[in-house]
This record gives sequence, C-alpha cells and structure tokens, in this order.
Amino acid sequence: MKQFAVIGLGRFGSSVARTLYELGYDVLGIDLDEEKIQNMADFTTHAVTADATDENTLKALGIRNFDVVVVSIGQDIQSSILVTLILKDLNVKYVVAKAQNELHGKVLYKIGADRVVFPERDMGMRVAHNLVSSNILDYIELAPDYSVVEIAAVPEWYNKSLRELNMRAKFGINVMAIKKDKDINISPKADDVIEEGDVLIVVGSNEDLKKLERIHPNR
Repeated sequence: MKQFAVIGLGRFGSSVARTLYELGYDVLGIDLDEEKIQNMADFTTHAVTADATDENTLKALGIRNFDVVVVSIGQDIQSSILVTLILKDLNVKYVVAKAQNELHGKVLYKIGADRVVFPERDMGMRVAHNLVSSNILDYIELAPDYSVVEIAAVPEWYNKSLRELNMRAKFGINVMAIKKDKDINISPKADDVIEEGDVLIVVGSNEDLKKLERIHPNR
C-alpha cells in the first residue's frame, strides 16, 4: 500500500492528509505548528512537529520511504521551494507542491516538482483522490457522504455495455454520463458500449466510490 507524507497542515494540506487517511492509506503529517499537529492527530497515521526545511530532520523521518510527498507550506514561498529541492535531492519518488501563483509554480517545476497544484483551482480532496488513482479525473463533493466522480475507463471495461458492467450491482454507483472525445452522452442507456478513451461521470456514496479507486492503482 502506498505511503503519503504531507508537509504543511493548513487548510489545503490537512484536507489532502485527511482524505488520504480516510481512504485507508498511511499518512505522515508534518508541520511546525504544534496546534495543527494536535488537530490532525486523529486524521493521520502519524503527525509530527518538525522543521521540514532541515534536511537531517527529513532524513530522520524516513521521508525517502514515502511514495508521494505533498508540500503544502503556506505563504512562505522560500520554504516551499527549499523543501521541494531537498525532497528531490533525497530522491523522493513523487513530489506534489502547492504554488501561490504562476511564477511560484514555474520555479517548483524547474527544481523538479513532479506536479504543481494551485489551491484556487485544485481542492485538497480532489488532489488526494487523483493521487490514489490516476483514473480519477475530477471529484466533486455533493454532500458529506455523496460525490460525483469523473473516471477514465479502464481496459477491463472496454467494448462492454453498461448492462454487462452492471456498475450499480458491483459498485453501488450510477453512471450519469459518458464522454467520448468532445461528445457527451447524457443519461446513457444500458446497451451503450464503453470504449477506450471514454470518461464516465458517476455518482454514488463516498464509501462505494472508494471501490472504483482500487480498480486501477496509480503509478
């Protein structure tokens, strides 16, 4: 199972960490603020008060062993860049960094960030679900327990009709629409066939949607 670390537990970072934890993954939370660590103690596997700009501290925490590290440091752009640089120097497999603006994002990419996210455009929850499964393209929370998800069709669905796939019985979800290139099929019928490249828009309980994320693991 993948292991995730989230550095910086503000609104965005805590949302990513909590969502990953609720999806059943091991999550290490790191922040300088003791209060934030206490608030996240029940929503992470481990939460540690530490200075992530200290390379030796990150080494001691075994940061190299994590599959994905999310750098979600607040307004301190310099620290964000420094931590991202340290992580890449330590050969962390996949680093996701939060950017304050386009210029900050360009710098993060230049120094090796594998992915840059902008909080204004990427909700923490959406990013977390996408990290777990590359097929989850978008994630919109309708209510505390129900969401709408865009998911790319996986090979085992190709050339099968919705009737054959029987997603309501297997996963407890309903297919609202199917995107085929620029066309979108609203309220698809049972005999409509899924093809390679299709994107399904589905709705269901968060518990049932978790089953979808386990179909086709990311990276």
